[in-house]
Amino acid sequence: MSRALKNKLRAAGLWFATFLLMVVISVPGLWVVLSGFRPNREILAKPPVWIPEKLTLNNFAKIFGFGQDQVAIPVLEYFRNSLVIAGTSTVIALIIGMAGGYAFARFRFRFKNTWFLGLMLFRTVPGIALSLPVFMLWSRLGIIDTKLGLIIVYVSLNVPFTIWLIDGFFRQIPGSLSEAAQVDGCTRWQAFWRIEFPLARSGIAAAGVFAFLTSWNEFALASQLTRSTDSKTLPVGLMDFTSQFTIDWAGMSAMAVVIIVPALILTFIVQKHLIAGLTFGGVKG
Repeated sequence: MSRALKNKLRAAGLWFATFLLMVVISVPGLWVVLSGFRPNREILAKPPVWIPEKLTLNNFAKIFGFGQDQVAIPVLEYFRNSLVIAGTSTVIALIIGMAGGYAFARFRFRFKNTWFLGLMLFRTVPGIALSLPVFMLWSRLGIIDTKLGLIIVYVSLNVPFTIWLIDGFFRQIPGSLSEAAQVDGCTRWQAFWRIEFPLARSGIAAAGVFAFLTSWNEFALASQLTRSTDSKTLPVGLMDFTSQFTIDWAGMSAMAVVIIVPALILTFIVQKHLIAGLTFGGVKG
């Protein structure tokens, strides 16, 4: 067997293994999406019904309150809360992350490595481990069950990650470009905005996507810090489908689809910058 044929077979085997792995990873998500279009009796059937007999939009009509004798879940209010909380926390985290990442990449100051290590160690703490102290502190401050309380928490969780990620991208940009721009008459801010920011834009977009998805999908802390419709997010709203003895799996799956779609749309819109950002931060060979 020739070397070229061996390489082709190895490549084909790698692609096939990757395809099988992606199928296994995608099955749970596809099953949830499919369950959103199936009646509850079919989801709970034993033995399981793998191929749906009929797809329906009744689950979505129910959660949005369309049709007669339908109990509406305040999906639009939950969606608005999620959008405000995730969007605001992402913007704030990106602003702080750009400032911090640029500072760590470009400047020298005392205890620089210690500060950076401290930020990374803070990021390794699971969010749920902070739920009790955060709940006690927030209750004293009077911001339990408010959007502001969740925004502060999500900014705190996302800032270390955005600083670490954006720092890596700015380190890939030669500092001589900014220095040359300043020699030509630009201020440091103008050099950053006109030269360095466009080059790091893809990395900043990647950091923004990850920060937004973290806030959009977070459940553990949001379930502890929210109570009413005015502050609940979409993941917490999934609990509205549970009762003492039953769970509305069809309605919950439909709600999960509502949560998934905006994240997919955002990822699709910025996929060009996302891919470029993830590859730009790589180590040069």
